[in-house]
Amino acid sequence: MSQAVIKPADAGIPDPYSIPLEEIDMGRADLYPAQAHWAYFERLRKEDPVHFCDSKEFGPYWSITKFNDIVHVDTHHNQFSSEPQIVIGDAVDFQPPMFIAMDQPKHDVQRKVVTPAVAPMALSEIEPVIRERVGNVLDSLPIGETFNWVDLVSIELTTQMLATLFDFPFEERHKLTYWSDIAASGPQVGDHSMTEEFRLQELTQCLKEFDKLWQERKAEPRKNDFISLMAHHPDMQNMDPMEYLGNLMLLIVGGNDTTRNSMSGGVLALNENPAEYDKLRADPSLIPSMVSETIRWQTPLAHMRRNATEDVELGGKLIKKGDKVVMWYVSGNRDEEVIDRPNDFIIDRPRSRHHISFGFGIHRCMGNRLAEMQLKILWEEILKRFEKVELVGEPVRVTSNFVMGYSELPVRLHPKVD
Repeated sequence: MSQAVIKPADAGIPDPYSIPLEEIDMGRADLYPAQAHWAYFERLRKEDPVHFCDSKEFGPYWSITKFNDIVHVDTHHNQFSSEPQIVIGDAVDFQPPMFIAMDQPKHDVQRKVVTPAVAPMALSEIEPVIRERVGNVLDSLPIGETFNWVDLVSIELTTQMLATLFDFPFEERHKLTYWSDIAASGPQVGDHSMTEEFRLQELTQCLKEFDKLWQERKAEPRKNDFISLMAHHPDMQNMDPMEYLGNLMLLIVGGNDTTRNSMSGGVLALNENPAEYDKLRADPSLIPSMVSETIRWQTPLAHMRRNATEDVELGGKLIKKGDKVVMWYVSGNRDEEVIDRPNDFIIDRPRSRHHISFGFGIHRCMGNRLAEMQLKILWEEILKRFEKVELVGEPVRVTSNFVMGYSELPVRLHPKVD
């Protein structure tokens, strides 16, 4: 059974073919938890792959929905700038700078500083730690009763990983998840509406705690965690406090939301495609391919934004200098002209890493190998212990046009019988 991608109108959302093309606004956050966005993107890819929308909420912007057009925008950095913002909305009051929203050369300098923490040598050293923690978490799960996989597995494992990458006090690691949710969700976190003032207050507290860690690391010999790498690098010594906060938010969100939602997405995809689950159990060597397919199928971050630095023609449309251009990775990963049967979840898909979830060019996700390794270890350890992680209720998705995530995934474990 493949995923039911093209859904009818849901939750008061009109069928995309029933409204004028120019009224389609993919920035509407309510499209995504209702899973209505798939049909909207399908229409845009077919009829208007470089789509202009004058959004009431976000102002005018272009939606780029096909794989090759997205790669073009993502790799032409001189024509499409990452500054000042990489999400569709414009900052109202509080938006600290971060290197993902910078152009060369400053972007390259700051990114290079923290990359050693996720370099191949670092990953080989950290792999046994990840495997031990995964095993401990899986062994602590309740057997024979329903629980929320998002809370007990996805969030817990990614939070532990974040604490390691930052060398953050392990017993206080859940602060990282909290700050990540505030940073990624803007004024809306979970079911709680938060004012911009409250968001500023909480992230200022985040900065205060990390500033203390910065001072501690600077006084110690250089280590390979994110903070120590920044604190000891000459190019980061005069970094503005808000820029430090911005880069912290980038690294926290980048290491949290993406991996945790792929951990949940994999469970959902295998339950919706039982033949693929059978295939995986019969041949665990398919785990690396399944992991890549999960990351494509889930597409943890729906979009990235660029700003045109000059007049550019793309797809027969003239994008004017200064225009906002939004690359919809979540749509590019379902482009039938590039990916065969893109709506199906196929764990032994040929060239399974040929997807757009990590982006392309200078902004390609620097932690992509770490994310793949965490997911690979998770599924290796799951298959050792459980015959099945069974989905026993409907997933609850977050309301966001940026993070394709879950707040609830009710499951029940079926232990392996020797």
